[in-house]
Amino acid sequence: MRELWLKADEEKEWEEKKEKITSALESGFDALIVRAEEVENARKLGKIKIVCEDASANPDILLISPEERAEGWSGEVAAIIRIRSPEDQILAERVAKRVDYLIVSTHDWKIIPLENLIAALQESGGKLIATVRDEKEAELAVQILEKGADGVLLDSHSRELMQKVADVVKRRGGRLQLREAEITEVKQIGLGDRVCIDTCTLMEIGEGMLIGSQSDAFFLVHSESEESSYVEARPFRVNAGAVHSYVLVGERTRYLSELKAGDEVMVVNSRGETRSSWVGRVKIESRPMILIRARCDERDFSIILQNAETIKLVAPDGSPVSVTELKKGDKVLAYLTEGGRHFGRKIRERIIEK
Repeated sequence: MRELWLKADEEKEWEEKKEKITSALESGFDALIVRAEEVENARKLGKIKIVCEDASANPDILLISPEERAEGWSGEVAAIIRIRSPEDQILAERVAKRVDYLIVSTHDWKIIPLENLIAALQESGGKLIATVRDEKEAELAVQILEKGADGVLLDSHSRELMQKVADVVKRRGGRLQLREAEITEVKQIGLGDRVCIDTCTLMEIGEGMLIGSQSDAFFLVHSESEESSYVEARPFRVNAGAVHSYVLVGERTRYLSELKAGDEVMVVNSRGETRSSWVGRVKIESRPMILIRARCDERDFSIILQNAETIKLVAPDGSPVSVTELKKGDKVLAYLTEGGRHFGRKIRERIIEK
């Protein structure tokens, strides 16, 4: 999921910066850039990643210049570079291959060709952090190309601005290209262990999570945000399916069976818009199950869900459709990716799952 960083290494009194950092913590920021002498003070304010230029201060992430090498440092490394010319772009691409985070600053994100830079980071497994001044720049940064930046770095004392940027980066997240998949088979298969994901947030009609039996094809499983004649709505819950299933979280997959309280999950709506939430509780119970197979772009994939009227997928028009009413030829929303996965991460290897 995308990260929120705050720049807090300016030469100001600690009490003034303390208020700024506290606002960032309350807004859900993930990392702070601070001065070496303020590392311990920052850690006392809350659990957050500390970024610092001085290795002796024992930060979580060491910050270096593009010309530096993190010799003798075993932890994560971030480099910061300002792109003002084609030469800066070439330097950034080289640096991207040897750091965990590349922080890029520019006066105009619209004119910077980032395809090669993003490709270099994907090859090394690193992340791109874009420096931004407001929520509009943050929205532009996370929408660059199809992938967007992996996070943003903000320098501001404004609590209101921090919350606006957090809303863009965390709660609204990015956008996925959902596809129409045609149902090819619906089959009852007997008892199995199914997983309910109870989150810390309320979901709306049209929202759910991307779940599937294959790591490259996911159904949009609707939340229990719609009331029925049998039970009241539980808009915090997604009845996600059998324990073996994958759930997509950002660019990684997790097994439903391994989720636990405090884990981050990704909520997706029928337009493909994503936002973050967190697991409050996971319930695993034995229930009658149903196998659903579908096809999209000559690819076949499946999901196993609880066989109950309250369990729903999402139709192309955004409306929930119960699995008990699904039939061959019906259309539902799905998300397809390319390539296999190892420990939840994409790899360049052909893997067959069926």
